Amino acid sequence: MAENKVKVSVKNLTKSFGDLLVLDDISFDVQEGEFLCIVGPTGCGKTTFLNSLCRLYDIDAGSITLQGEEIDPKKHDIAYIFQEYSTMEWLTVEDNIRYGLKIKHFPKDVADERVQKVMKIVGLTDYAKYYPSQLSASMLQRVVIARAFAVEPDLLLMDEPYGQLDLQLKYHLEDELISLWKNTGTTVIFITHNIEEAVYLSDRILVLTNKPTKVKENIINDLPRPRKVSDPEFVALRNRVTDLIKWW
Repeated sequence: MAENKVKVSVKNLTKSFGDLLVLDDISFDVQEGEFLCIVGPTGCGKTTFLNSLCRLYDIDAGSITLQGEEIDPKKHDIAYIFQEYSTMEWLTVEDNIRYGLKIKHFPKDVADERVQKVMKIVGLTDYAKYYPSQLSASMLQRVVIARAFAVEPDLLLMDEPYGQLDLQLKYHLEDELISLWKNTGTTVIFITHNIEEAVYLSDRILVLTNKPTKVKENIINDLPRPRKVSDPEFVALRNRVTDLIKWW
């Protein structure tokens, strides 16, 4: 992660739906190449928060800048991985991963290199010619994540991408995610309700309150990688974050 280089800056972000105030004067920065996890109570507005960041929702007040400019999906390369699978059924694994590169008119040799690189990291090389209907749930999610990283976006937003997978698959895919992140240097904002997942993945954890949502605590996660969930330091940090969410 680059030192002291702000990639995303959120200042006084406020968002309401009618009379319901959801996001209340939220401010924070994200460093270039940082892996930021955001956690909070169920229903606190984490997805609203992410949708506001990428301007799927208009905000009521505040500002969101990317590399010093007002964030604009038409101008900036922002990738968003939703909770639902978003593969294109009529395209092979390889062509699904290539899709973003094709839309952005990357030269063929660059696109070929990136597709092969990310497929290798997530273990899809042998399945390049398969179609989504032939793949398991975990492999479908690998395709989606590989596609996002292949374009090396300015910012990658992830909204509980592993929520539908069992625990063993989740750990395996999290390791692949870390490999992709390290290999590309992409800045990641990752929403999760799973505190252990946040501790396993993050450089930093942003803990949100219940609605109206504010930032309750900003926690640096400097545990060495690779991380083990049984390490006392890991357990201590997990318990600390759990207590912040539990005792409202």
